[in-house]
Amino acid sequence: MTPAKRLFDILVALALALLLAPVILAVAAAVRWRDGAPVLYRSERMQAPGRPFTLWKFRTMTPADRDSGVSGGDKAGRITPTGRVLRRWRLDELPQLWNVLRGDMSLVGPRPPLRRYVAAFPELYAEVLRARPGVTGLATRVYHAEEERLLAACRTPRETDAVYMRRCVPRKARLDRIYRARRTLCLDAWLMLATVVRRLPVVPRRRASRRRPRRRAGAVAVGRRAPRGSNL
Repeated sequence: MTPAKRLFDILVALALALLLAPVILAVAAAVRWRDGAPVLYRSERMQAPGRPFTLWKFRTMTPADRDSGVSGGDKAGRITPTGRVLRRWRLDELPQLWNVLRGDMSLVGPRPPLRRYVAAFPELYAEVLRARPGVTGLATRVYHAEEERLLAACRTPRETDAVYMRRCVPRKARLDRIYRARRTLCLDAWLMLATVVRRLPVVPRRRASRRRPRRRAGAVAVGRRAPRGSNL
């Protein structure tokens, strides 16, 4: 991570934390009132191979003694009504501003994977996690809806894991590689905006130049007669 990107993360995360403080408090109160304790959910994620950290979210599911792997149709029955609203608007991710300020994550980057998937694809994640994991990113913006659709059809943890590793991991990794090759602060800002305003294109469109190409000296427009005395 470059110093400029880290400074961008700190300044924007602080601004968002102050701006969204009433929303964060309201969501915390709603989860506590409607679903009880705990309000927050923590999960071990990997910043890089061999470098775990604790990721924080607002809790959206009923607690379970044994909970592992990504969320699929096998866990759909555990999502609370409050959790469905939070997930729809991605409000459950707000506590990750703390992860950004701590330096565990960036605002934009590949989503931080669970340890089990890094162990299953060590070479792949060694490359993907050269970019610091993010709250949102190119793969999140492009592939999130398709990933949810695929995993929603799964009925067992084993099936969810198999579909995620066979179909989701390679596609997300390809998008994460594209992001790492083209990342700029402008692209980060646009992806953050496109995550909130979903109608926006994934990347900003370049406006076509309105200038007409200059005609070379001596060139004659097609369809016009050459002037008399010309050698054409």
